[in-house]
Amino acid sequence: MTAIGLQARAGATTGGYALSSEDLRRTAVATLVRNWRGRSTVPTPSLYPHQWSWDSAFNAVGWAHVSPRRAWTELSALLGAQWRDGRVPQIVFDPAVAEDAYFPGPWFWRPLPADGPPRGVVTSGLVQPPVHAGAALTVARRSPGPESAAALRRLYPRLVRWHDYLWSRRRAPEVGLVAIVHPWESGLDNSPTWDAPLRAVPARNVTEVAGHRRDLLHAGSAHRPTHDDYARYVLLVRDYRDGGYRDTHHSLRFYVVDPLMNAVLAWSERALAAIARIVGADPQPHLDRAREITQLMQEHLWSPAAGCFTAMDALTGAPIRTRTVGGLAPLLLPDLDAAIRETLVATLTGPAFGLGDGVRGVPSYDLTAPDLDRQRYWRGPTWASTNWLVWQGLQTAERHDLAGRLAADMVGLVAAAGLREYFDPITGAGLGGTDFTWTAAVLLDMLPPPSAATATNPIQIGP
Repeated sequence: MTAIGLQARAGATTGGYALSSEDLRRTAVATLVRNWRGRSTVPTPSLYPHQWSWDSAFNAVGWAHVSPRRAWTELSALLGAQWRDGRVPQIVFDPAVAEDAYFPGPWFWRPLPADGPPRGVVTSGLVQPPVHAGAALTVARRSPGPESAAALRRLYPRLVRWHDYLWSRRRAPEVGLVAIVHPWESGLDNSPTWDAPLRAVPARNVTEVAGHRRDLLHAGSAHRPTHDDYARYVLLVRDYRDGGYRDTHHSLRFYVVDPLMNAVLAWSERALAAIARIVGADPQPHLDRAREITQLMQEHLWSPAAGCFTAMDALTGAPIRTRTVGGLAPLLLPDLDAAIRETLVATLTGPAFGLGDGVRGVPSYDLTAPDLDRQRYWRGPTWASTNWLVWQGLQTAERHDLAGRLAADMVGLVAAAGLREYFDPITGAGLGGTDFTWTAAVLLDMLPPPSAATATNPIQIGP
């Protein structure tokens, strides 16, 4: 783990009090423990009271530092809700939580199809980026031993089925890359990248949708998607649900090839290759698929003008030339063309994202764009989850200097603003939900190693 500059930045000051790395570590662990629900960790109790797919992957990486058993329980609980068709659902609903505690809640996704989740399990029908195999390998490397080896043997077949679902059911015919059927599947829910494709989706029943929104009870409207956007999101879910969650693209209103989704899939395929070696399976199919995805991304999604990878509307074939943090995610891929990698790093450190030039972390959207909104959900703020992916990518690219700077930025953000859902990339102000689990989890992974005193007196939280 790169730790250049972390010690200096971890002593960031808030209200006149310096927070040491050990203070931050204990705060992060306390947040994980507080948000633990026995088999998984909620993102934050008030705003997101269920289990979310890619959140759980990041959460597991954090748990690996203090309770590997909880890390494996988290991933096992999520994959235990896997649909019979192989998909890993975006949300696994907690039956102990009231149906109206989150919108759209369990009732909205019914009926679930025959090839849906196991009996008695209620989930959403969408997916999120497949970070799970990459996270599982990271957990195993952070906490090696028999328990991790046994967990990998249990989870490997489910992870293979999950990737096979994406590769067999979600590939856009024109380019051969995986497409998303809803902005929520990208993880970057409200990104400006989706504005153009969403314009073809009518904003129906805006008043009805506005009346259901629970998120505005916990976060300011200036920080969240608009009512019109939410109405479009709900209509897309209704269409997909009423169509039996079938992935036939000609029946969909939204069908977009997303660079983050595909980069993460290729990265996780490489992780599956490493896991396959551990469990005695053949790694070659995973390596072949990872290489194919990388090549197809370079052919179809690379934009020299933007200096990063960009999305494509697979219904119209039109490129979507927005610069977002998702377009930097291919730094994760070791077989990326060297010139493309150098250009990505230049874009990351240039005016659009400003790493190393006074910007706090990597913002979610181009800082030079006229529609930048530094406080609104995915339209400018810095997020811990995507920063962790870029941090991993910089290490793959052997830019350890920049990886160290990025880790220091994230530590400094939390030291000054707390474990927030996201942050203003210029002022560092904390935004969205508080006591946010994946921010705590990522922080644990990006902090410098514990001191000798902490190592001999580790934080104890039970199994």
